[in-house]
This record gives sequence, C-alpha cells and structure tokens, in this order.
Amino acid sequence: MYSFQNDYSECCHPSITERLSLLGNEAFRGYGADRLCESAAAKIRRAIACPEASIHFLTGGTQTNLTVIASVLRPFEAVIAAETGHINVHETGAIEGTGHKVLTAASSDGKLTPEMILALLASHTDEHMVKPRLVYISDSTELGTVYTKAELTAIYALCRQRELILYLDGARLGAALCASCNDLSLSDLPRLCDIFYIGGTKNGALLGEALVISRPELAEDFRYEMKHRGAMMAKGFLLGLNFDTLFTDGLYLRLAEAAGQQAARLRQGLMDLGIPLMVDSPTNQLFPVLPNHALPCLRRDFAFEIWGPVDEEHTCIRLVTSWATTGEAVDHLLTALESF
Repeated sequence: MYSFQNDYSECCHPSITERLSLLGNEAFRGYGADRLCESAAAKIRRAIACPEASIHFLTGGTQTNLTVIASVLRPFEAVIAAETGHINVHETGAIEGTGHKVLTAASSDGKLTPEMILALLASHTDEHMVKPRLVYISDSTELGTVYTKAELTAIYALCRQRELILYLDGARLGAALCASCNDLSLSDLPRLCDIFYIGGTKNGALLGEALVISRPELAEDFRYEMKHRGAMMAKGFLLGLNFDTLFTDGLYLRLAEAAGQQAARLRQGLMDLGIPLMVDSPTNQLFPVLPNHALPCLRRDFAFEIWGPVDEEHTCIRLVTSWATTGEAVDHLLTALESF
C-alpha cells in the first residue's frame, strides 16, 4: 500500500529518532524550560532574523490555534477566516469553544484578500455584534495555494491600519516556502504578521509546532494561557529536540523540498494524463478529479482522501506527498491512473 493520505503518517525523520535514542536517562527541566527548547528557539530566531521574538513549542495545530486565539482576544471579539480555513472546517468548533466566533469569507483558492476583510468589517457595525479583531490565514492554505509577498504585505498593511491582529497558521509553512512560485522567506514573516507558527508535525517532526510571537505585547502571559489550555507539555524537551534537529543544517526546508519535488512530479504526471485538478496548487497537496468508477480500484493499492463530489460521475480526491514519499510511489500511482 502506497500512502498519499497526508504528510504526517510517517513517524519522523531518522535524524530525530537517532537523537531521541541518544538521550538515554538524561534528565531535563520540565515544561519547555530546558536546554533543547532554548537551543531550538535560538536557532529559529536566527532563521527568522528576529532576535526579540517570543518562541513557544506546542504539540499540534488545533491546540496552537485555539490557544493563540483565546490568548489575544477579548470575549466579544471574533476571528476572520476564509470559508475553507482549518479553524472553520476541521477543528470541531474548537475556536467557538473558546467563546470566539469565526467570521468567514467565500474564497475559491483558500486565500483571503483585503477586500474580503473589509467586507466583513463593514458588516459588523456596533456593539450588538461581535467585533472582528484577528485575521487568520494559512500558508500554504487548505487548498495548497500560497500567498505572495505582495499579498501578505497588503493584508498586513490593512490589519495595522484597522488595528487587527494577523495570525498565520504555518502547519504546512515548509511546503509554501519551497513552492516554485513562492517569493517569501522565513525572515519576512516577523515583519508581515504578528503571530505565526512553523509546522513540524506535517514536515518530518515526531510532533510539534513552533509558535512565533513577534509583537511583544501579544506575548505577555502567554505561558499562563498555555498552561490553562493544557498546552504546556511536561516533557517539553521532546518538542525542543524535534525543532532543534529540524533547524540544524537546513533540514526543515530540505524535507519540505523533498515533498515538493515529488508533488511536482505527480502534478506534471496528472496533467500529462489529462486529469483535471480542482485547484491550481503548487505545493504538496493536489486535488485531481477522477471518475467515480476509478476510486474502488485505486483504493486497493493507494491511500488517499475523498475531498468531495464534483458531479454525478466525478469526485475530487486529495493526494498529499511528504518528506518520505518516494519516486517509486509516484510512478506506481501514475501508472495506475493511466488505465482510467
């Protein structure tokens, strides 16, 4: 069975398991106050060229999103997101569970624009409605698309003008940074958004996300919020080890590049076969549209997700490559698709 189901099913990159095996019975300080977390945070600050950034390590994306949003918003404040945003679709009401409404804008490519944000601001006029306060975006998005530097700059300029907080979900940030069309770098992010996280779970880590808060006033008491939300891991050194390894010798981006290269091969192969794509994704998530009769046959040898019906005879599926996806797996999938 070849898996194209997601980019987090493999355990982790061997460099991480090797370092874990060398720890033995070494004792560390708890709750992220250890030398591995300190080292990882220092490496991330250098990579993002922001020495004053506040760095925190959490276990997963949903936990990070709800902890951040609950920390920076007052009870009557709300979040703006694309309709396809992860916090709106795939987090089981976690944000609403913190007491904050998610206001959504329809977006065919998964991205927000200043115009969409302004429209939602204009429709929330007084104290009888929630007050939009935080803008949530993902890079790459849930549809595999990426923001350009110009797009992110325009959104952040509006956020500063309207006193909004811009938060970037980086669960697949590596995939975005390594996309062929990308013109953003890690060092751009602290000056183009207020808070973002660097996703490890979906880029070779055993677990973990590295949260970066670049506005000092938003970092105040954040560890209290982490503890309150159950997001402060006692064995925090395990998170530190993951990111200390990923940010040694450029491993983080090398793993994302590996996933992107196999996705590019798969994307070109799908195009050569005349298989349409639901969205023009330049990253490691691809959304081909296949005839319904092909799906049971394909499932015998390949794992993938059903994205949704397109019409009575066709369905969109999601194919995802990871750092561990091999050229052999891509070749076998394309050979299987030739018969449909």
